Amino acid sequence: MKILAIVQARVGSDRLPSKVLKKIGNRRVIEILLDRLALSKKIDQIVIAIPNKNNSNLKKFLEKKNFEIFEGSEKNVLERYYRAAKKFNGKIIVRITADCPLIDSTLVDRTIDILQKKKGSYASNCYPRTFPDGLDVEVFTLKTLQKAFKKSKTDYEKEHVTPLIKKDKNIKKIAVKSKNQLLSQIRLTLDTKEDLLIIRKIFKKFYPDIFFSWKKTIKYYMKIKKINFNKKKSSNYSKGQKLWVKANKLIPNGNMLLSKNPNRFLPKIWPTYFSKAKGCQVWDLDKKKYIDMSTMGVGTNILGFQNSNIDNVVKNTIFKSNMSTLNCPEEVYLAEKLIEMHKWSSMVKFTRTGGEANALAVRIARAASGKDTIAFCGYHGWHDWYLATNLKSEKNLNSHLLKDLKVKGVPKKLSGSIIPFKYNDFNHLKRLVEKNNVGVIKMEVVRDILPKHNFLKKVRNLASKKGIVLIFDECTTGFRQSFGGIHKTYGVEPDISIFGKALGNGYAICAVVGKKEIMEYAKESFISSTFWSERIGPTAALQTLSEMNKIKSWKIISQIGKKIKKNWLKISKENKVPIDILGIDALPKFSIVSKNNLAYKTLITQEMLKKGFLASNTIYVSTAHKEKYLSHYFDILNDIFKKIRKCEEGEFLSNYLETPLSKKDFGRLN
Repeated sequence: MKILAIVQARVGSDRLPSKVLKKIGNRRVIEILLDRLALSKKIDQIVIAIPNKNNSNLKKFLEKKNFEIFEGSEKNVLERYYRAAKKFNGKIIVRITADCPLIDSTLVDRTIDILQKKKGSYASNCYPRTFPDGLDVEVFTLKTLQKAFKKSKTDYEKEHVTPLIKKDKNIKKIAVKSKNQLLSQIRLTLDTKEDLLIIRKIFKKFYPDIFFSWKKTIKYYMKIKKINFNKKKSSNYSKGQKLWVKANKLIPNGNMLLSKNPNRFLPKIWPTYFSKAKGCQVWDLDKKKYIDMSTMGVGTNILGFQNSNIDNVVKNTIFKSNMSTLNCPEEVYLAEKLIEMHKWSSMVKFTRTGGEANALAVRIARAASGKDTIAFCGYHGWHDWYLATNLKSEKNLNSHLLKDLKVKGVPKKLSGSIIPFKYNDFNHLKRLVEKNNVGVIKMEVVRDILPKHNFLKKVRNLASKKGIVLIFDECTTGFRQSFGGIHKTYGVEPDISIFGKALGNGYAICAVVGKKEIMEYAKESFISSTFWSERIGPTAALQTLSEMNKIKSWKIISQIGKKIKKNWLKISKENKVPIDILGIDALPKFSIVSKNNLAYKTLITQEMLKKGFLASNTIYVSTAHKEKYLSHYFDILNDIFKKIRKCEEGEFLSNYLETPLSKKDFGRLN
């Protein structure tokens, strides 16, 4: 199987015209690149794909050096690649760009080898980027390239060659990663005069050897730039960080909840454990105090930590005993309250966790519909029924919150029983329902993106028409923008709705609320658990609902959220750092529009922590987020955005970062 390297090159460049013909010592950039690439033990042939217009000087130089040339479309680089691959009969294509004179043949061979061994369709060390910019290698099959070529429509897709490959969920993609993700902040590419000066300095250091390794390159680069990725030494670890090291030896994955894993915030720096919390303040094991402008107990504490009115009622319950041989009356009172605020419902079942509540709702809905197949959108927990969608394709859940979820232990017989659909794409859902014997539609009502074109009402009508049970999972959205489910604001009623997180303001209680004709099917299946009958959860929920109703908490946190979004936008514009703002007002989120988005998120978390804030790019708003905290938060964030602006203008981000990059944030389809 012929392995063909195609190097795309041109002389047209606004920032550094004719950069590929610039001299490094007594040789041209393109010549050095091709010589370094030629050391590959895997590549059978190298071809330089150049535009067929305005590149005569480059063509003459390449011909003089006897390099193989292919001329093609100037703007449609994807077509140029595809035509070159076909002409030279390449079966595996290695994509290299001519602005990478420090390309390393060992990295090229490693990427090719991984693609072949894992039988992938696309492998890369720059998607996601964990190696320096300038050592980029992309390897893909001819079939994959052909697919992208035939599907390409936009100028962007044609100019950049691989966007369609990266987006296609049906293409098996393999990431070749560096052990140190901070290397991704090093710039070894050739795009500006400053880049050329740095690259010349590197080659001068090793002259006359032009085949020095990428590791030597990085070591010297860090020396001349005075970069140190190991500023934080283990001897300075806090009590929380030391305990986290021990936890990983005793507890699989270190803790009980992925959302509280410190690697999702600041590896080796995040305080990890708390000693106490009050309002929106948190104290770590070293008694250091922080303001929580982050998840507020992963969305559980709308009324703040240690709310005295709720805690006092719970304490009184403890004095009377939490458990008994008899049932607690509070579960009946709570059921009445929830049905009262959701007039469409008539029965309730309680659990203590969201995952349990989702599994319970699915069991009842399947029993009521008489069908096994579920169409779903969004995140719904860790149980077998949900993870089963990844049995059919390991990428099925990637857009619904967490990527690459493993399914070891999930019965293979469940494959095909649950099918994902895209939020706001009603036609997609309709096709799934028509093609499959769907008995249940399960979805989050809203998250990052608001419903469009009466999407929710169309889903409701489809479910009613087809006799499908419609479940709204409101574990996250419930009680944040209305007193009850957020579905009330859209005028759409489900058959079952699930509430959790905020319902008990930090105490474990979840509710599955539904129509009588559906919920009574719970009698047809065994559903029972000892601690679903404990007293603290319902007691806390009753008092939480009372406190919410008294102060109209959903209105307060929505107003605070609007203010947060407004100030984010102001800071963005003032510092010329573009951002996308997502989420409902009570759960706002922003994303910096940059290829360094993840690194900037890490920087924000790092700098905020230094100033006494637990913060990243998402805030679960609570009534405890008072003006004095918000004002200080915005001032600090503005200073951080100034640093980000400098980085966008060329300053090295690695000069600021003191930790490996945080793990990628959750992604949502809605």
